[in-house]
Amino acid sequence: MVCQSRIGIPTLVADAIPEGREIILHSENGILGFGPAPAPDKLDPWLINAGKQPVSLNPGGSFFSHTDSFAMIRGGHLDLCVLGAFEVAANGDLANWTTSAQDAAPAIGGAMDLAAGTRRIWVATEHTTKTGTPKLVERCSYPLTAPAVVDRIYTNLAVIDVRDNAFTVIDMIPGLTREELQSKTAAPLFFEVPEYA
Repeated sequence: MVCQSRIGIPTLVADAIPEGREIILHSENGILGFGPAPAPDKLDPWLINAGKQPVSLNPGGSFFSHTDSFAMIRGGHLDLCVLGAFEVAANGDLANWTTSAQDAAPAIGGAMDLAAGTRRIWVATEHTTKTGTPKLVERCSYPLTAPAVVDRIYTNLAVIDVRDNAFTVIDMIPGLTREELQSKTAAPLFFEVPEYA
């Protein structure tokens, strides 16, 4: 499986891949086959991911131009992409960039290419903002990165599939009730997981 993990929480994917599992990670800045963050004494300042974080290189890993990297993305050669999000709508709409209220340049980067060119899109994000506003919504209020592309969402509270224009909870953290999870979500939730005691 060839997987892309982007800036923020998704970059932690490389550190969580179990030993013996073959997942080839792609970084849009031109690395195929990178591994987890290196130990401080093994750090190579020239070996970084798209989020400018140090990474290691697995045996067989390779480097290539930014142009070739996006040819891989746009050509449909990635099986899975893990993205962050400001909002995800119940129908799978993805909003993960802003128009920037601080007059900075908009920061969409390669997210549109990844959302359009990858076979499956997973989102890894906190369930709410720092102020408690839900990120899982009925309809996105931020500009869309791509419509109806998200297949699954991993948050600090639950794992949620997007099916038939609705959120279906397939796992929750122990001790969390369905009512608590629903109260932190701005769209109806359907449950395929028993409630934890």
